[in-house]
Amino acid sequence: MNTIYVFGLGAGDVKQLPIGVYRKLKRAHPLFLRTKEHPVVKWLTEEGIAFTSFDEVYEKHEQFADVYADIVDRLTEQAKHGDVFYAVPGHPLVAERTVQLLFEAERRGVCRIVIEGGQSFLDALFTAVRIDPIEGFQLLDATTFRGEEWSPSLHAVFCQVYDSFVASNVKLSLMEQLPDDYPVYIVTAAGTKDEQVKRVPLYELDHETGLDNLTSVYVPPVKDEPLLYHRFETLRRVIATLRGPNGCPWDRKQTHASLKRYLLEEAYELLEAIDEGDDDHMVEELGDVLLQVMLHAQIGADRGLFSIDDVIRTLTAKMIRRHPHVFGDVTAETAEQVVANWEKIKEKEKGGGRPESILADIPKSLPGTMRAYELQKRAAKVGFDWDDAPPIWQKVEEEMAEFRAETSGGRRDRLVGEFGDLLFALINLARYYGIQPEEALQMANDKFARRFAYIEEQVRKSGRSITSFSLAELDRFWEEAKENER
Repeated sequence: MNTIYVFGLGAGDVKQLPIGVYRKLKRAHPLFLRTKEHPVVKWLTEEGIAFTSFDEVYEKHEQFADVYADIVDRLTEQAKHGDVFYAVPGHPLVAERTVQLLFEAERRGVCRIVIEGGQSFLDALFTAVRIDPIEGFQLLDATTFRGEEWSPSLHAVFCQVYDSFVASNVKLSLMEQLPDDYPVYIVTAAGTKDEQVKRVPLYELDHETGLDNLTSVYVPPVKDEPLLYHRFETLRRVIATLRGPNGCPWDRKQTHASLKRYLLEEAYELLEAIDEGDDDHMVEELGDVLLQVMLHAQIGADRGLFSIDDVIRTLTAKMIRRHPHVFGDVTAETAEQVVANWEKIKEKEKGGGRPESILADIPKSLPGTMRAYELQKRAAKVGFDWDDAPPIWQKVEEEMAEFRAETSGGRRDRLVGEFGDLLFALINLARYYGIQPEEALQMANDKFARRFAYIEEQVRKSGRSITSFSLAELDRFWEEAKENER
């Protein structure tokens, strides 16, 4: 098996080239360069060192991934005929994708890879911007950067910021989390006689000329706490502090049981914000729902039972497992097919055995109208349902008659029971017509509140007490409200 020897040309000029690498480059043949766009290449030419560059491969492909794969294919093909020497900018193991692809080829038994060393640009860059990476450091490839990969509390260096287009992508991603004028540093040719370090506000990052393949961008860690309020780790730390020894007495005394009513209240307030179509209100109420989730998770962590990590891990695994048409090889072209697949997966997760009842997993804590709807829907899946409306109407009329009959019977328990039967029948009718009963009742509630508010407004205008109005007078205001709505 032949060997591909990989050299690093250093971060800048030839003075940064280790003497060992210098001597081996003098004897290397055949020598291939990923790119000749590097200051050391001029010295190679002056020394009479022959080489072949892969710059023309960049012109052949639109994606960097295809460029790197093509270069590796050419190198491994060349290695079939003998040992090969390959030189890359910087150090071979720092931000060099082709070398990682060569390692993959080595694992497949295609060739042997030997790293001959070189100097990374990082040492020179740390010196240029005067930071100690022990404080926490992140190296990011600007050409593939996504905002969620960045950790704002760490020193961050973006390499391969070689033109304004790449700089613009970095800028726009960072501006989603940082102020437009946040200071960043453009570092070019670090450690060489041509070194330049320029501080600019973030919004001007892509305005600078002179960006090239020796340019990196340094982003200092965020120290201003409010700028981190949008980060999940900040919220997690706040909740842990509230529940901690020196935290809030109210938060510390809460239990899963004591928080139940707050979760329900916040969920309904979110539904109200959704109905209002108010985005700002939705943001606030979604935050309140998330607060309940975080408090329950922190209580679990305090007791050593589970944490928010367990919650997120379980949810992520479930979403991937139950969406094989997205994350696997299952086909689902319609929403109905998705639901069918979901139900099959749920049944398989439960062991495939028959539950005690198909209704067993419908929560008893649901609001009455919602639970009735879900019970009926579940029973309908196994055929326990009417096919058309007339028998449902007949059932509603039957329950209405039975309720009316009980109103003069004097038995409150039977009266309540018959009223419940009537509501259940009405919910069945709503389900047939595709109406969510809870939504319909909320609409009726809102309508009543709106019309009653009109009555109160007219009463205030009159200067009289509302109790001084007859029912007929108040009902006239009610009809006016109805007419105004039309």
